[in-house]
Amino acid sequence: MQDYPPGSRNESKPHRSLFERLTALISPEPENRAELLELLHDAHERNLIDADAMSMIEGVFQVSDLAAREIMIPRSQMDMVDLAKPIEEWLPMVLETAHSRFPAVDGDRDKVVGILLAKDLLRYYAEESFDVRDMLRPAVFIPESKRLNVLLRDFRANRNHIAIVVDEYGGVGGLITIEDVLEQIVGDIEDEYDFDEEEDNILAVKDGAAGPRWRVKALTEVEQFNETLGTELPSGDADTVGGVVSNHLGRMPRKGEHFSIGPLGFEVLRADARQVHVLLVEKLPGSFSGSADNEPG
Repeated sequence: MQDYPPGSRNESKPHRSLFERLTALISPEPENRAELLELLHDAHERNLIDADAMSMIEGVFQVSDLAAREIMIPRSQMDMVDLAKPIEEWLPMVLETAHSRFPAVDGDRDKVVGILLAKDLLRYYAEESFDVRDMLRPAVFIPESKRLNVLLRDFRANRNHIAIVVDEYGGVGGLITIEDVLEQIVGDIEDEYDFDEEEDNILAVKDGAAGPRWRVKALTEVEQFNETLGTELPSGDADTVGGVVSNHLGRMPRKGEHFSIGPLGFEVLRADARQVHVLLVEKLPGSFSGSADNEPG
């Protein structure tokens, strides 16, 4: 082995003990992402990585697995401005919702002709002649299958903040913002699209292959969940849907996990190292014993 003179660049490297070198030989480096995540979770449990850092690391991995359809604002929940109607008819909605951007349609919800920035409406009050169509910005359309990591790169490159999600037939399926994507990494960001009223704890989204699907806040009470979905999710000693899920798995759920509880299929849309935030729920055909497939999806 070659000796390095004092002051050489190799001398600055920390000297590894014999135990550390033997450990490296016995415990090889992770060979895939699942093994890497397992090591990171072990580091978190040993307090080498705090909960916030662990959550963001999971989020970085998650954005490459999720598609636009899985986190988009569904068409039924979109606030649009219809240019075929007088501005006086939809302006109160703009003021009430306080969004910064609105898809603009021309008589048909599938005919998106541009994006209207709320700040551009200030000219409506300042100018005698005002044509809202001249204020529109180009709309960006993406397929439902577009991966979030690719979409985030496009958002940054094009300095765009919103995209219209279209289905295979060209119809509008929903919309997605750069904030929706970033939330998958850094966690929930309070904004105009967050549902914080009790009646919004459960939102119907586009049907999946097995039937209706719902976006459910983990803090939703089990009683409200069962009443809305017409199910009999057993609560045990838990009051919320998130508590039922955690008890069922015997640990904290992880983003991207798929599992079943009885005849219901669950997917964890948002979670961090401390708690689960949002779930995607659907009724599955047939009856399940309640065993969970706990591998991340």
